[in-house]
Amino acid sequence: MSAGAPHVLDNPALASLTGPHAHFAEKRGRVLRYPVDVSPWLALPDDPDAADWADVAALAGAGAEVPLAGYAGQVPAGWEVTFHVEGVQFVDDGLAAAPDPEAVLLGPADVPEILDLIARTQPGPFLRRTIEMGTYLGIRREGALVAMAGERLHPPGWTEISAVCTDPAARGQGLATRLIHAVAHGIRQRGETPFLHTAASNTHAIRLYESLGFRLRRTTAFLAARVPERLPEGVF
Repeated sequence: MSAGAPHVLDNPALASLTGPHAHFAEKRGRVLRYPVDVSPWLALPDDPDAADWADVAALAGAGAEVPLAGYAGQVPAGWEVTFHVEGVQFVDDGLAAAPDPEAVLLGPADVPEILDLIARTQPGPFLRRTIEMGTYLGIRREGALVAMAGERLHPPGWTEISAVCTDPAARGQGLATRLIHAVAHGIRQRGETPFLHTAASNTHAIRLYESLGFRLRRTTAFLAARVPERLPEGVF
């Protein structure tokens, strides 16, 4: 890679949708997004211009709220920023990755129970078809799903660990750590490197990730913007 060239993790949604996740991509011009029941993320090019923003509007529709993964620039006049949280991106720098004998593979039949756990723990967006993005593992106790973690964005050579959550009644048992190790093991087995994101304010998670062997790579942002209700003629 030449000096100054962008890294695939600088725009991971775009790298995913033009790489291993290309089969998901809904595209207009240079703008790509996941199907809305798979992931909310939309990917802009590194240097979006007016035509790209028009394509975002056409893909999303007037008045729609659009999550923009890692975008740090300005939105056009008339667009409303509805959500902005500073974030951090961590990469594997010595994880003790290993399979877990109690971890079970989760599939489409588990989605209702997954969505219930997600609603109670709020680790981030998880939709009806998010499970199609990669491998998701869970731990059950007395038949009930009490912890999970899985794979989300998939830039070439990298896989994001996401949806790490534990039922409040089962916390303090190290289940999240075990599942992170197990998911990371599967990623490593493919010859890829784990990475993940969290809010910069989530100091508890940051301490956990650093203790496990993740290294801070960069700061980023979680941003969403609303498409104007009235769009110029010709956008569609």
